[in-house]
Amino acid sequence: MKFTLSWLKEHLDTAAEIDAVAEAMTMAGLEVEEVHDPVAALAPFTVARIVSAGRHPNADRLQVCQVDTVDGMKEIVCGAPNARAGLTTIYAPIGAYVPGLGVTLVEKPVRGVVSHGMLCSAAELQLSSESDGILELDDDLQVGQPAAGVFGAEPVIDFEVTPNRSDWLGVAGIARDLAAAGVGTLKTPAIEPVAGTFPSPVSVRLEAPEMCPVFAGRVIRGVRNGPSPDWLQHRLTAIGLRPINRLVDITNLVSYDRARPLHVYDMAKLVGAEIVVRGGQTSEAAAGIAAGTPEHLIALDGKTYAVDASMCVIADAAGERPIGLGGVMGGESTGCSDETVDVFVESAWFDPIVTAQTGRTLSLNSDAQYRFARGVDPASVVPGLELATRLILDLCGGEASEIVLAGQAPADPAGFAFDPARVAALTGLSLTDDRIAEILAALGFEVRRGAPWTVTPPSWRRDVEGAADLVEEIARIEGYDELPSTPLPDLGAPARGVLNPRQARVRTARRALAAMGYAEAVTWSFTKRSTAALFGGGGDRLALENPIAADLDCMRPSALPNLIEAAARNAARGHPDAALFEIGPIYLDDSPTGQRTVIAGLLAPKSPRHWGGAAEDALFALKGDLMALLDELGAPVASLQLVQGQNRDWWHPGRSARLQLGPKNVMAEFGALHPRVLKALDADGPMLAFEIVLDAVPEPRGKASKARGSASLAPLMPLTRDFAFLVEEGRATGDLLRAVAGADKALIAEVRVFDIYRGPGVPEGMKSVALEVVVQPREATLAEADIEALSTKIVTAAGMVGATLRG
Repeated sequence: MKFTLSWLKEHLDTAAEIDAVAEAMTMAGLEVEEVHDPVAALAPFTVARIVSAGRHPNADRLQVCQVDTVDGMKEIVCGAPNARAGLTTIYAPIGAYVPGLGVTLVEKPVRGVVSHGMLCSAAELQLSSESDGILELDDDLQVGQPAAGVFGAEPVIDFEVTPNRSDWLGVAGIARDLAAAGVGTLKTPAIEPVAGTFPSPVSVRLEAPEMCPVFAGRVIRGVRNGPSPDWLQHRLTAIGLRPINRLVDITNLVSYDRARPLHVYDMAKLVGAEIVVRGGQTSEAAAGIAAGTPEHLIALDGKTYAVDASMCVIADAAGERPIGLGGVMGGESTGCSDETVDVFVESAWFDPIVTAQTGRTLSLNSDAQYRFARGVDPASVVPGLELATRLILDLCGGEASEIVLAGQAPADPAGFAFDPARVAALTGLSLTDDRIAEILAALGFEVRRGAPWTVTPPSWRRDVEGAADLVEEIARIEGYDELPSTPLPDLGAPARGVLNPRQARVRTARRALAAMGYAEAVTWSFTKRSTAALFGGGGDRLALENPIAADLDCMRPSALPNLIEAAARNAARGHPDAALFEIGPIYLDDSPTGQRTVIAGLLAPKSPRHWGGAAEDALFALKGDLMALLDELGAPVASLQLVQGQNRDWWHPGRSARLQLGPKNVMAEFGALHPRVLKALDADGPMLAFEIVLDAVPEPRGKASKARGSASLAPLMPLTRDFAFLVEEGRATGDLLRAVAGADKALIAEVRVFDIYRGPGVPEGMKSVALEVVVQPREATLAEADIEALSTKIVTAAGMVGATLRG
């Protein structure tokens, strides 16, 4: 929305200059986008008169002019075809910035003749988009007169209008708010009714009152259309509107002055004597036209639009021919021209939702649509028509008919209770009741004091619906800079959130896996039913009745299929070496205990080839990551049993195992995924994975604490002893490790496997496992007898799992 300072001062008696007005608007909540001051841009330019003009000695199309300027007589080279002696025009001195050219003038020769300035065209001063030569001004202008005064240039304020403040789309509404803010006194001229001298020959019929509840109009005959007077053209040009003719310019003026869109029809182009307001229609079957074809309208912008039943149509010829889109744009068929003599002036109220939707559907924006979509004041229907009538009679002459009015305007907003104490409660402002009532009255609200007050919003403020809205208005006008700076009360330290054990473990697992180099994936809790069947799921009770996609129609029984598919997508895009993890739910059945939380990790080992040979088997790396993660979670790692050959069928039977605390508490499964499963999911193997059932991991004993315990550093040197045991080939080495480590937990710090041997000297079906036992004395240096006693304990503990010392 744009307006000039002089236009504002027709509604506001104030001595404030443009900067003060812009500042007051900002403080009152009007978002000023820009203040454009052409006076400053035209300051260097003044009126000059060409005394003589002769042909340039070195150029046929250039003239050397002697020009009488504010700086005295100047010799200026000019290429304009209309440069001649006696012409009054605009002069730019050396050093002036010419906005239309984007250059600063310097003194330099032009084909051998030095030009001491420039004679300007309208385009070079940005007064017009194009021009044929230099400006030709009235001869009675004085040399040296500022150009800004000649062209009536004045500052323009451009500001953003919020959707709820349609009254700001008129200069009168802006002046009302500024007057309430104390910038001046409101003096908007009252609208005087124009008495009709004859009945309107055009009637109005409303067939769609839900789209257009009220429609007013009148005929004005004997008008003389043509170019608007200079004051009207300058006013519209200053805010970026192109003057067209008097009738159209008057409707634009009223639209920007009072936020009241209007439309004028040429009576000679109307068919019939009735205007019909209806919804869009479709045609019946006819020659060359299919039944159901929507009607079309050629609008004033020259484009053809297809109209449907959701749009409001203005029609003539007993409602058969569309001549406009209600609240959006008129039709080309009834547009006014310089030959127009009799007109019908429309002033109506169109439903904001219908108007907004019509604009979006047709991608059609206009000043009228912009205003009606935000809600024009329904009470302005007749006053807006009266104002337009007065302007038409003053500028175009003619004779006005009586007003024809169809329908009824929407009811004014209802009053509601308001307690003025709410102002202090919500804002902290200490205002008297008189001051609160004064602000509300200045904004147009009707205030009836009582216990409580009753406040009725004006017809143009349908956005105000309760006490909080009124408090906002009062604070806005009083000034947000007046709000007191009151510190919030000290309520003490807020209670910090407490994580339950599962949440704490999820956080720990997420950080630990990220530190190991895994990237977290967040996938759906659904999967394809056939995929779920590969992982032991896919039952009818876990199938979705209304899936979000055809391939997400079943609750997942494992997090692994989604990770496999994610790794496959990465590989298809050039990133085959994936390391992913996900923490989330799986669904074993639909019972209350059927949902479990799992921590799943997946490796797709695709390391590049290297001359040094193959890297460590990724399966052992995966197992190391799994054991480290369980240790971080507080699981009893030393007590876990590693069992092979009992994993479910989506695991590779020879390269997978499970970790458990007894046969009934399976804590995790890990290993290589079965090639059959990978092929079904269109994933290239190998892929390794683990899946921890978080619910099966027992909570550590003792209260968790973030504080570190005291360091326990032994003062004595450790020592090592090596043992070689014969064990059965099928016996897991881990069982032997745990047995030896438990022989004396106070002295044995670590047990490591450093060799496994099969061959001569070892019986068939047996293997030799060599262990390095790290012994850490704490109280005193161990004597030989102490070491022998410890060795006996180690051999005895190994014998408990079927191992014998190799002799």
